[in-house]
Amino acid sequence: MGRLIKIGTRIGIIILGILVISSLVQGLFSIKRSNDKIEEEKKKVAREQERNEELKKQIKEVNSQSFTEQIARDKLGLAKPGETVLILPDKEVLRRLAPKIEEEEEVLPDPNWKKWLKLFL
Repeated sequence: MGRLIKIGTRIGIIILGILVISSLVQGLFSIKRSNDKIEEEKKKVAREQERNEELKKQIKEVNSQSFTEQIARDKLGLAKPGETVLILPDKEVLRRLAPKIEEEEEVLPDPNWKKWLKLFL
């Protein structure tokens, strides 16, 4: 009977060891997944910060006087004193109004034998 207790104790210790090791391995995998998620989120934060900086630059540009002048010139047809505003029709209208360029085919001169043939016929 003493021997059964020793075997039972050993089996209990082995099972307990397996449970402890299994728990440690699961904990390590959980930590690894958490670290991966943290790195992924850090990358997202960095991308969003870059995008934020880009948007700040765009806001600064849009709020500038030169941008306002440019929009007034382009959209409203306004000009500074002394400037002339030229308004062109749409591209479709321009294409219809523009003279058509006839492309000439590059034709080689007739060979001599054809010239002689034309001369006698």
